[in-house]
Amino acid sequence: MEHSNKSSVSIFLIVGLSETADPQILLFLIFLAIYLITVIGNIVILSVISSNRKLHTPMYFFLANLAAVDILLSSVTVPKLLLILVTAQKSISYAGCVTQLYFFQLFMVVECYILTVMAYDRYVAICFPLNYTLIMSRAVRIRIVLACWASGLLNSVVQAVSVCHLDFCSPNKVDHFFCDVTPLFKLSCSDTKVGEGLFMIVVVIAGMGPLIFILVTYGRIISAVTKISTSQGRRKTFSTCASHFMVVALYYGSGIFSYIWPSSTYAMDKDVKLVAVLYTVMTPMLNPIIYSLRNREVKFAMRKAMGIYPKHHDNRTL
Repeated sequence: MEHSNKSSVSIFLIVGLSETADPQILLFLIFLAIYLITVIGNIVILSVISSNRKLHTPMYFFLANLAAVDILLSSVTVPKLLLILVTAQKSISYAGCVTQLYFFQLFMVVECYILTVMAYDRYVAICFPLNYTLIMSRAVRIRIVLACWASGLLNSVVQAVSVCHLDFCSPNKVDHFFCDVTPLFKLSCSDTKVGEGLFMIVVVIAGMGPLIFILVTYGRIISAVTKISTSQGRRKTFSTCASHFMVVALYYGSGIFSYIWPSSTYAMDKDVKLVAVLYTVMTPMLNPIIYSLRNREVKFAMRKAMGIYPKHHDNRTL
């Protein structure tokens, strides 16, 4: 196919959550509330961690980075979805679609790796407590986070370039609520075998690889915890991992369903869109809620910041 055919589609139409051409005010209000909770909740987490010196530890350093990525990840998809729901304006330019895909792939992969690093952080803290501060020093933490971002950037560049080399003819409807790699492959009139192969390699390296690492890490954590003599000590140690494991289960569970789903049925299966809402919209909102409800130190710091605890409780042991 001639390269000029690619210019035959300069604007895409994002189908959204349904085919309806009318504004969906109720869904707009629901997703607006979710987005506001996401942004405000993660900003609160960032503010509490940055303002409380007791939380300037490796675990909370990575949690702060996760909160920042959650804001960015949600902001890539939700504002456009809100516009579609309130105005039924579904068009997006070719450049805008590729840009959305680029940043979504970037933040999604960065989140995968940060969740992986957080599991490793808990492993070091539980299995090597005497060497924890040395192993997870400030310099090491910064290098780890930079490596997460570098991996995300490499992935997003590969995916964006892969899509830019495709030809798009009629129809121009993206059967999703945002521009992502798989629905654009389905829409292309080019041979997408190379692009799909690269994408599956990324899914394995940036998705399945970190998940396997997390599961192995938690296996070793559980093995170490079972050796603790007191039940109180075991419960306390497990509680430091519970929030993270809940987030991992929600994020990876929904993500794997979406990206391992057979590509031949992707465009026709409405369940894929609903599951995509979990890891693109719901998980960024739930992360700060899960961590604040399950973590005593975060709850204490938040209450202290709001003036709920009197000053003589400042040195209370958590």
